[in-house]
This record gives sequence, structure tokens and C-alpha cells, in this order.
Amino acid sequence: MQRKKIPTLHLPTFYLIPLLLTTLYLTPYSSFAQFNAKQIDIIRDTYGVPHIFGKTDPEVAYGLAWAHAEDDFETIQQSLMAGKAMLAQYQGKKGASIDYIIHLLRIPELVAAKYDSDLSPDFKKLLEGYCAGLNAYAQAHPKEILLKKIFPVVPKDMIQYSVLQLCVLSGADKALQEIFGGTVPLLENFKTAGSNAFAFNSAKTTDGDVYLDINAHQPLEGPVAFYEAHLCSEEGWNILGANFPGAPSILHGVNENLGWAHTVNNPDKLDVYQLEINPNNKLQYKFDGNWETLEEKSAPLKVKIGAFKIKVNKKVYWSKYGPTIITERGTFSIRMPAQMDIRGLEQWYRFNKAKNFTEFKAALNMMAIPGYNIVYADKYDTIYYLSNGRIPIRNPAYNWKTTLPGNTSATLWNSLHPLNDLPQVLQPKSGFVYNTNHSPFHSTEGPENPVIKDETMGYETLENNRSKRFEELVRPLNKVSYADFKRIKFDRTFPSKFYFPSKIDTVFLLEESAYPDVAELITQLKKWDKNAAAESVGAGTFLLMYNEVVQNRNKYHFPAPISTADAVTILRATKETMLKNFGKTNLQLGEIQKLARGNVELPLPGLPDVLAPMYSIPYKNGMVKGNQGDAYIELVRFTKSGPVIESLNVYGASARKDSPHYTDQMEMYTKQQTKHMTLNKAEVYKTAKRIYHPE
Repeated sequence: MQRKKIPTLHLPTFYLIPLLLTTLYLTPYSSFAQFNAKQIDIIRDTYGVPHIFGKTDPEVAYGLAWAHAEDDFETIQQSLMAGKAMLAQYQGKKGASIDYIIHLLRIPELVAAKYDSDLSPDFKKLLEGYCAGLNAYAQAHPKEILLKKIFPVVPKDMIQYSVLQLCVLSGADKALQEIFGGTVPLLENFKTAGSNAFAFNSAKTTDGDVYLDINAHQPLEGPVAFYEAHLCSEEGWNILGANFPGAPSILHGVNENLGWAHTVNNPDKLDVYQLEINPNNKLQYKFDGNWETLEEKSAPLKVKIGAFKIKVNKKVYWSKYGPTIITERGTFSIRMPAQMDIRGLEQWYRFNKAKNFTEFKAALNMMAIPGYNIVYADKYDTIYYLSNGRIPIRNPAYNWKTTLPGNTSATLWNSLHPLNDLPQVLQPKSGFVYNTNHSPFHSTEGPENPVIKDETMGYETLENNRSKRFEELVRPLNKVSYADFKRIKFDRTFPSKFYFPSKIDTVFLLEESAYPDVAELITQLKKWDKNAAAESVGAGTFLLMYNEVVQNRNKYHFPAPISTADAVTILRATKETMLKNFGKTNLQLGEIQKLARGNVELPLPGLPDVLAPMYSIPYKNGMVKGNQGDAYIELVRFTKSGPVIESLNVYGASARKDSPHYTDQMEMYTKQQTKHMTLNKAEVYKTAKRIYHPE
């Protein structure tokens, strides 16, 4: 069956990664709960990572907001503008599409209708604490405010933007681009970022400990780059991990009892419908034999153009299916479960506070987060994998992988699969679970792997280089030592057989004698051990060859297998690039690819889709710089005396150029060195480099 085609929406990269930030409404400061900042301690360790201590969870959230603003207030503010539908007032036309989407999806209406009834009182207090901390920072640093009207922040604003991001996670941005771009399949014509996570329990480890790898592959900088923090209250909250600007809790990490990691999954989380329009009235559509009228509203936008802000009113429409777009090719509606729940941020908070698998499973049963794989481990020797999602129960008589008829209640689903229907593995006999954005039906070893229960759920079934390499590394090990665990996590070698979407073996089978002009490059590739070390010449040649294919995918008929003729053309283009930009053809990977920030520039190892990957963008003088890949890394070892934690962040704890922690982890990152971290309060205070209050 034909897969739904969902190309990328032309929005700033800033907003395309599905994760949770903050938004706001204009509200008097006097309406906020009062917090005593002197009761909140922010402790900065050697690497500038904030450890926040307070009596209550809301106090800790207050401190988190303040500390994160100290390190990256600019990014937080731009995120706030997006959620408030005010981005166009700051960015101009570039931000207008985000503002339009918020109105189209009726996110403010959803939050207004559900906020009082759906969110628990303690979580609302947490949001109030975070908002108060952010507002206090803004009041104390008025010169840093980018757009005054975005302050003060209130809890409903945070939820509003979280819904937006979860809708983006579900593919709303891509579906809308497809509709507006005219590439959505019409009914009359109608006949794939990455991450790693794995866990081992005592059945597979040499020392009987439980190991957990937390390692999402996010952008290295910006609003969806990880921020490391330790949050500790006297109400049972003690967790170390990472979040994104504006999130009031940790999004993945470890507490004293358990930890979890996320990777991106890709079940079918969104449906596109073509409506049958009345030829005499473009605002009427047929539904079960009757003509229904589209609901019509005005979306007020204010767009910055030069020194002026111009008011623009766009129409937004709504059918029984949901948000609706009228185009020259037809009228389309989209429907997604992410748009029907506002509790995503609360579910993450419940993960933070869980003390055992029973409590973690209870949080999972909220079913508020519409996606993400979850790899879980705890001190009680429990490991678990879940391909999480809010997946509709659909009528199997229809093809849900392409455009659906929007004229019948038979395609209007209204219920979701329960948690037990989702692919999952608990305590497998193999002693391990893993996911590298590959098939959820291959998440462990042997017959305990999940099976497909319902084809309409649309789960992916692919393998990739990382999944096959993990398999190669684990298969020969009867037991895994902690040294093995780290070696697997930091591995930079491709599997013995490539598993790229496009078959590239043809390039490696060329004979040097047949193509003397590129014989040197053919030899480099044949001698290459497939390791993405910075000093590897083969890796350097491969990167430039890879970039040539990706940048000219249509020319090389990607993802069709590469032909012999195309293979030769690719190598000749690669050689031309080498000579043009570097004047030679024996380039080490680190000569081409850099880890660059501020005044620091280092040779950067890693290639796309190795276990410790790197993806790059153009930099300067023909070089590229890393922009996504191994990002925040947290390795956890649950021992009898508590969790032993080490972590690594790509640049440092601060995004401020004048901070000593702007670049202080970069060399460690390129060398795959980690830093010791702890949940122990006494140790944190004893080794503190700075202790202060958020005031």
C-alpha cells in the first residue's frame, strides 16, 4: 500500500522537532502565586550544570525556569512567541506560518476548554512555579526581553504550546505543507531524525547491575537542543536528565529508582481527508448523504514588516474531521489524536515522580503523549520497551496510508487503541531491549518480540545501520560488561552490510582499472574499515560521497539502488569537490567535518546512522559542521547502592557566548569522555562551584 507522503513544511528548523516548550498570554503579574526565592537554591557544578533544590516541586520549577533563562533566555523567548501566535511580530513573514497553524488547529480553544477539568491541581501548581520563575527573570532583566508583549507567562500558555509541538510530532506541519504544496494524493488518483536507547538487566550483565543508555539524537543547538539539569524537592522529586527550553520537568532522565529514554517512532498518527464539496457552495461538504457547512473563523495575525506590524486576517475552517484547508485542487481536512488532549507535559512530570514500574506504567496509561519509543530500566532489575502512541482504532475497510474519503462517518474514528495494543516488551529472557528508530517488532531477541496486531496502526517495519550494528555487537556477547555497554554506545562503525534507504554497494564494487580517474577514491573506500573516526581517510571520502547523493537525490533517483553509471558520476563529482575546496583527494574526516562554536573548532568524528552519529551542514571553505546527532548522553548503572550516572553534553551548559560553559565540553565530546553526575544532595553541595538564589 502507498505510504502517506508527508514532506517537510517550510518552517524554521527551530519548530520542526517535536518537543515541548512554553507559551503565554498577557496577564497582570499580580495574578501569580508568590514564591520566596530565598528558599530555592541553584547550585552550579564544575561544568555549570544547574542543580535546583527547594522544599516543594513548584519552587524547584521556579528555580529551573530562572536557571535556564540565565543560560538561554533568548531561545526560550522565541519559543514563547511561537506558542502565543506572536512569532510573526518578531520574525515577520517567516513566523507567520506558525501563528496561522495555532489558529487553524484551534489550540487556544482546546486549552481553554480542557485546562480546568483535565489537569490535576498539583501539576497546575508546578506550571505556576515555572511561570513565576520565568516572569521574575524577565522583570529582573528587562534589557534581555525581545518582545515585551510576551510577558508575563501563564500556565495555559505552556499547555498551548505543548499541544502545538505534539501536533507537529504527529505530522501536522508536514501534512499541511503537502496540502498547500499540491502534492497530497487526490481521491480520484488514489488506487522517514534519529535516536538510540537500550537497556540491559541482570540476565545479560556480568555484574548483575542494570544499564540504561539515554541518547536522543537532537540538533546540537537551538530550541530543541538538550538542557541538562538536576531537580530535587522535599516532595519526592529527585531527577537528573535533560529537557528543552520552557519544559517544567525532565523529558528523559533518571531518578533514584528508575530512568527512561526516548527515541522517535513513526506509527500512523494523522489522517488526511478529501471532502466532497457542494458544486454550488464551496463551504458545504457531503457527510453521510447530507450537506454540512464548514465552520468559519478569522485568524488575526500581526506581521512585522520593517518597522511596522501589519494586521492580517486569515480565514480558518473546520469540518467534522477537524482543521480544514481549501485549495484549488480540493478541500482537505486533517485529524489527529494529538489535537484532542492537553496532558502531555503532565505525563512527563508523572514519569519524573514515579518510584517503580507500577507507577511508571500508571503514568503511561494516561496516553497523553502521542508518540515516542520508550526504553525503561529500574533498580529492581526491570527493563521495558514500548512503542508509545495515541493511535486511532480505524475501519480496516479503508486504506489509511493515503488520502481518505471525507464524506462518511465510516472514516471518522473516535476512539484510540489502549496501551496493551501497542508494541511492547517487558522483562525479556534475552536480558535486553533496544530501539534505534527501527522496527518496534525487533526490540529484543527471539520470540518475545512484539507482533503486528493491527495493520491500520501503520507502524514502521524498517531496519537501519544502527539497529544492525547493535545486533552485531551484542550477538557474540553471552554477558555484557559495563565496558561493553559503553563501547556499544560510543561505537562509530557501520555494520558489515550497509542498511541505507538507497543501496550503495555498487560504489564499493567498482574496479580501479576500469575508472582510473577516480581509482584513488575507489581504493580509499575499499580499504576503509567503515569506522567514522576523525582521522579516517575512507570516512572523509564517504562523507563527501554521501553528501553528493543526498544533495542531488533526484539526479541519482534516490532511494533506488545506485547504478554503476551513477556510482562513477558520484565519485567524479566527489573528487571535483575535494580538489575545488581542499586541493587534494586524501582527506581525513576531521579535515572536512568540524565541531564549531564560538572560537573553538575541532575535528569532528561521526557519520550519519552509526551508533554515535553525526549529521552536518555547510560551514566554510568547503567544510561542514555538525548540527545534529549524538547530543545529550546519559549513561546509568543501577547498583545496589544507587544509580551511578555519567553524562556528556555536546557544547556545554550555557548558550551564552560569554559563559565559560559555552564550549567547555566540546573536547570531551569529540573524545567521547563523560563527566560524573550525582543525585546525592550532600555531594552536590560539597562539590559546588557556586550556590545562590534565583533573585
